[in-house]
Amino acid sequence: MSERKAIFITGGASGIGLAVGKYFSERGWFVGLTDINTAGLAEAATQLSGDCFTYKHDVRDREAWDEALKAFHEAAGGRIDVMFNNAGIPVGGLLHENSADEIDRCLDINLKGVLYGAQAVYPYLKETAPGSCLLNTASAAGIYGSSGVSVYCASKFGVRAVTESLDAEWHEDGIKVASLMPSFIETPLLDLPPNHSTNEPVRANVKEAGLEITPVIEVAEAAWAAVHGDKLHSVVGKTARRINWVARYLPTVMRKQAKQSLRPLG
Repeated sequence: MSERKAIFITGGASGIGLAVGKYFSERGWFVGLTDINTAGLAEAATQLSGDCFTYKHDVRDREAWDEALKAFHEAAGGRIDVMFNNAGIPVGGLLHENSADEIDRCLDINLKGVLYGAQAVYPYLKETAPGSCLLNTASAAGIYGSSGVSVYCASKFGVRAVTESLDAEWHEDGIKVASLMPSFIETPLLDLPPNHSTNEPVRANVKEAGLEITPVIEVAEAAWAAVHGDKLHSVVGKTARRINWVARYLPTVMRKQAKQSLRPLG
């Protein structure tokens, strides 16, 4: 087994996945980036400080998980220390406006992809435990459900639940499980429309609501801290921290605020 630690990252062609890959690469880790965007992966690989592994991978395909992890395990010298379940898509709009395809795609990628990944990587993380880690990208949308993003919130509440369940389930195996719960992060996802009925990007809604957009480096720093610390959920960004505090200490206020706007909060 190689002495160099290795991290496998889904959704690694851009945004949070790429930022985390660069951060770990700069600190001597062997990085595996996977995505369905092969051109993006090729470009991402040039931004890492050392050699890396790239692989076209659809997280909705359970068999593809086994193939991707096996290939990375071999490329990494026989080890996987961290698996970062990061691939995800935004879906917004009122529930009755969302198509069945949008609902299925969001849940398949954001939630089922996380479950498939955890299931597939378990034997590899058990092999490098104690000290190995399953890290999941949840969201501020997994703290409190907000209007206009019910499907997305459902997926991220699910990721939070999976994280908490596996934190207990894998404890005796010595595998750490944690999640990141960011608010709006400066990534290309902000430039996508929230659903099929509009061409207006998510970024426009965020600006109109007066919410801050957090630099992606803050998520990378939080990922490093989560892997090396003992925090179950890491809340990232001012908006996420505000939602977390109000939902915990002023739930009645949080409920009223949620009813006053149809804009997404995370």
